Amino acid sequence: MQQKVTRYAGATFTQVILAGYTVLALFPIVLIVINAFKNRAAIFDSPLALPNSESWSLIGFEKAMKNAHFFSFFGNSAIVTVTSLALILFFGAMAAWALSEYKFRGSRWLMAFFAFGIMVPIRLGTVSILKIMVSLDLVNTLTALVLVYVAQGLPLAIMILSEFMQQIPKELKEAARCDGVGEFKIFFQVILPLIRPAVATVAVFTMVPIWNDLWFPLILAPGEETQTITLGVQQFIGQYATDWNAVLASLSLAVLPVLVLYMFFSRQLIRGITAGAVK
Repeated sequence: MQQKVTRYAGATFTQVILAGYTVLALFPIVLIVINAFKNRAAIFDSPLALPNSESWSLIGFEKAMKNAHFFSFFGNSAIVTVTSLALILFFGAMAAWALSEYKFRGSRWLMAFFAFGIMVPIRLGTVSILKIMVSLDLVNTLTALVLVYVAQGLPLAIMILSEFMQQIPKELKEAARCDGVGEFKIFFQVILPLIRPAVATVAVFTMVPIWNDLWFPLILAPGEETQTITLGVQQFIGQYATDWNAVLASLSLAVLPVLVLYMFFSRQLIRGITAGAVK
């Protein structure tokens, strides 16, 4: 009886902690969204209140939509994020397959090198990265951002995918080889379908930092034609005055792609996280 009470108390405590963390994580997003639909006076007078008939306003969205470059900023973010995500998943899966399936001299050192890439923030090399992009004449191009984000996301993708690939039974792969199936077909037709939860996990964990990043767009692509949505929002922030309606509306629209991605991959994401926890 005492053990049951202890387990129930422990489970309750865990749920309370998780619920508190959920509220803490969602509070800034909810605050941005509800204030995006209020007029300027209501934002400052009652920022925690929900919009009502007196405070309701879409002026922020109207200003954002009327901005000639807003959709261009949104498109730049979409291009950079989708391209980077596709390259990270493709090359990360192939590298993870090679490291988990084929043992060769130096494979452990190579895996340690990728693990080191997770521990060291890529922003520490900002100056060197900027010098490289200047020498390659890639400043103020979306290509520069894609290259940086691919280098940033590959270590984590390789580590997660390789761990999942190592759990696939060897008998399944050997049976495919005995049937005359080539290595490429084994990889694309057997391995990838089995690691879909891991791929979804990597996709979500990779997309969010890329989409929300402000550091590298500000340094590598600050030009008007290459600004991303997070950098483009800064134009509504002035030295002496800030258009908070437009800022909050733009940020609310910028959150939508992340929410859509989570809705599509939530089941696979949860499966990937729980599978990783069991392993």
